[in-house]
Amino acid sequence: MNYGNLYFFSVGSMILSGLFVFVSMRKHLLLTLLSLEFLVLSLYFMFFIFLGFFGMSYYFLLVFLTFSVCEGAMGLGVLVTLIRSYGNDNISSLSVLSW
Repeated sequence: MNYGNLYFFSVGSMILSGLFVFVSMRKHLLLTLLSLEFLVLSLYFMFFIFLGFFGMSYYFLLVFLTFSVCEGAMGLGVLVTLIRSYGNDNISSLSVLSW
């Protein structure tokens, strides 16, 4: 059995499901951030498979994971600020001019 095709199929389904949740759940910021983190995890898995397939070192994964953690922390900071200001995380209650 060829595991390479199975890995790429699983990564592709992870990316498609993450994109589907990101596009369909645009009402709440928390769900949007969770779907973005799921997309980052699927990209991390894809990079892991790609680097392992070509026999390269995994140092890039450490840098990618560091930046994804920083991105998640900034997203949570924006979420906490939004909830303190408006009382909810509904994106529809925001105005573009207030940003």
